[in-house]
Amino acid sequence: MKKAIVAIFFLISTVSSFAQILEPVKWSYESKKNSDQEYELIFTATIDENWAVYSQFIGDDGPIPTTFTFEDNSNIELVGSVTESNENKVTKYDPVFDMELSKFFKKAVFTQKIKLKNKDAVIKGSLTYMTCDDEQCLPPTDEPFEFNFSASGVSASQGDLGEGIEVDENAVNELLYGLSPSDIQKSDKNCTNGATSNASAVQEKGTSLWNIFGLGILGGLLALLTPCVFPMIPLTVSFFTKKGDQKKSSGLSKAILYGFFILAVYLVLSIPFHLLDSINPDILNDISTNVWLNVLFFVIFVFFAFSFFGYYELTLPASWTNKTTQGENVGGIIGVFFMALTLAIVSFSCTGPILGSLLAGSLTSDGGAWQLTAGMGGFGLALGLPFALFAAFPGWLNSLPKSGGWLNTTKVVLGFLELALAFKFLSVADLVQHWGILKIEPFLIIWIIIFGGLALYLFGKIKFPHDSPIKKISFSRISFAILIAAFTVYLASGFRVNKETQTFTPLTLLSGLAPPVGYSFIYPNSCPNNLDCFKDLKTGIAHATSVNKPIMLDFTGYGCVNCRKMEEHVWPLEKIDNYLRNDFVLISLYVDDKKALPNDQQVRVKRINGGTRKLEDYGDKWANFQTQFFQNNSQPFYVLLSPDGKTILNRPVAYTPDEDQYAQFLECGLEILKNEKANASVFE
Repeated sequence: MKKAIVAIFFLISTVSSFAQILEPVKWSYESKKNSDQEYELIFTATIDENWAVYSQFIGDDGPIPTTFTFEDNSNIELVGSVTESNENKVTKYDPVFDMELSKFFKKAVFTQKIKLKNKDAVIKGSLTYMTCDDEQCLPPTDEPFEFNFSASGVSASQGDLGEGIEVDENAVNELLYGLSPSDIQKSDKNCTNGATSNASAVQEKGTSLWNIFGLGILGGLLALLTPCVFPMIPLTVSFFTKKGDQKKSSGLSKAILYGFFILAVYLVLSIPFHLLDSINPDILNDISTNVWLNVLFFVIFVFFAFSFFGYYELTLPASWTNKTTQGENVGGIIGVFFMALTLAIVSFSCTGPILGSLLAGSLTSDGGAWQLTAGMGGFGLALGLPFALFAAFPGWLNSLPKSGGWLNTTKVVLGFLELALAFKFLSVADLVQHWGILKIEPFLIIWIIIFGGLALYLFGKIKFPHDSPIKKISFSRISFAILIAAFTVYLASGFRVNKETQTFTPLTLLSGLAPPVGYSFIYPNSCPNNLDCFKDLKTGIAHATSVNKPIMLDFTGYGCVNCRKMEEHVWPLEKIDNYLRNDFVLISLYVDDKKALPNDQQVRVKRINGGTRKLEDYGDKWANFQTQFFQNNSQPFYVLLSPDGKTILNRPVAYTPDEDQYAQFLECGLEILKNEKANASVFE
């Protein structure tokens, strides 16, 4: 946890460093023979000017110390622990961490004594280190190593996970995919409807960002209607518009500035995720589909829900509030900024769960960090704008409803929503890990219970700790209760069976939230809509070649919302279904499948933006295929190929919910393939 926190913290301070790959430390390894059985393993770090590597012994409150881990090995015995040379070691004040630390400049030497029990022993392990200069730090780095003892001598090198290994890309691609990027060519043919079918790939990202921005605004408006924020509006506005020493215009300008700083605070929170996205284009997808992170989100959202129900309060450390409150006394623009920061901190018990929903829901590869920025921008705008508007028009304050029990009702309603979303994250973990626990049936039952409970609460049949006595249920509350009851009935309609596809009927409003309808105990289905599909590239290409049909590559994900929308609401349409069922070979590649690859395929590959990575599961394999061969990492992503998989027929498209556009995309591919075949027959 400490390692992750330090890494994220310093990502914020090293924006400029990611314009290029920084490698200020190089490691080398050697062994020294003391006797027939005793050796010294020597690890030497060569460090660039002004950079430093930290000692093993620096305590728990600073940077990551240099640490060594050896794999369990019955052929050796470690004698003592790793020692470090005092040469080039300096203990002094570190301006980055504001504390005294021991670190090495230019060169650092570490030694581990061992005793061999077998002359052919192989010693493997890894070292972890962190490097900084006076202005910035790089994230902690793991450096694997290997010492090979044999009759021919001793060799020492980076382990098979090291970044410096030469990668034979052609051999790796042939092993994994039976293709290399150089084998893939683009067709030089065009079709009459190509321009229309390509438009959605370009336009959809912007549309998606505006949708996320709108959801952020909705989240901010909900946060305004909570007990932590709503009472602050008249208090803060009256402070800025009070008469006295300051002019009214000055108070108004500060109120507007206050609203702007609220927006800025939430925008800044998204910056680290842009840096993560620039380091590794797959990292946001990795985060959003990480099994244990989704389980953690499930636990956190349940925790948030019961906080909203009133069983306990969430607060940030009081010291944070005290420090920002002290900053308010500075006055001027800085003082206004600290007022905005104080509001963000003291309102955390209400805004935190809503922001958590926004954060967890935005960490997908569909829009990357820009989705999060759009959502945070919408949230901050909705939260900050009322303070500026009411300061400009103080008379509007009279139209605000008075604080009361309705504020707590809003919190409880949000609690039910948080509880429902919690199971969405548990569902993602279940899907990518293939647990087979939270399939469509139990998911729908749980949501029916949650929203049925919400309807009963609004009708006054269920009470929570901070609820005020209800003398009369208002018309608006009854209306909302009826709406939620209707939604509960709608959820129950998800158990209707579609006789044509032999699956439950997919619910439009639950696309991407609920498991796919084919993920079922009663009507299991491995491919959407009972289509024939392949989930392995080589097998799919072999079949397409044998039947002489074009391929549709479907880059998808278990946790991909827009993928489910396409599969459940566009693919079943008669025109689209006919093409997919009869004219194409469908190959669906899940980029978030956490099933481990066979050992011989767990190889190291080059990243498209520099460096290397090890492929460990099928999701890694298909994500690498998408980025290396098609320079894209969003899902869904559809590519039409010739039957041998070596020609891209037309421009790929992303999320395309319009039936006509998607049909034109498929028709275009078929037309181009027909022209390619006609040309080939002429030359024959």
